[in-house]
Amino acid sequence: MLKPFLFLSAVALFALGAASALGAPPQAGPDSTNPVKPTAASHAQAKSIYARDCALCHGDDGSGKTDLAKDMQLTLLDWTDSKSLGNRSDKELFHLIRMGKDKMPAEEEGRAKDSEVWGLIIYIRGFSKGQPVAAPPAAAPPADATKPGN
Repeated sequence: MLKPFLFLSAVALFALGAASALGAPPQAGPDSTNPVKPTAASHAQAKSIYARDCALCHGDDGSGKTDLAKDMQLTLLDWTDSKSLGNRSDKELFHLIRMGKDKMPAEEEGRAKDSEVWGLIIYIRGFSKGQPVAAPPAAAPPADATKPGN
C-alpha cells in the first residue's frame, strides 16, 4: 500500500516541477543582467552561432534587412540602431532566443548551451551604431622570464 502512494507522490512532484520550469524564463540573477563575461572564445563562439542560426534573417550586420526577411514579410528590429534593444533586458532576450517568437524558431539547448546564448546576446548588442561589435578582450602578454620577479 505504501509503494503506490510513494510512486504517485514522486510522479506528482516531477510533473509539478516540470510544468513550472517550462513557462518560466531562465534566471540570470536578481538584477536580470547577463551572467557571462565576454572572452575571445565566447566572442568567436557567438559569432559562429549568429552566422549559423541568425544572420539568414537578421543579416550579417544585424540590420534585419535581408531577402529572406522580405520574402517572409518580416519586419525585424534594426540592431544597428542603439534604441532597438535599449528597452529589453538580457534576460528578456535570452527567453526570446530560447523560446522563439512568431516565425523565429527557438534556439534549442542542443544547438547552443545557455552560456553560448548569453554570449550571443553580448554579440548582438554590439551591432548598434557607435558601439562596435564587442571585440574579444586582448590576451595578456606572456610573462618575460628575464625580468626580475618572474
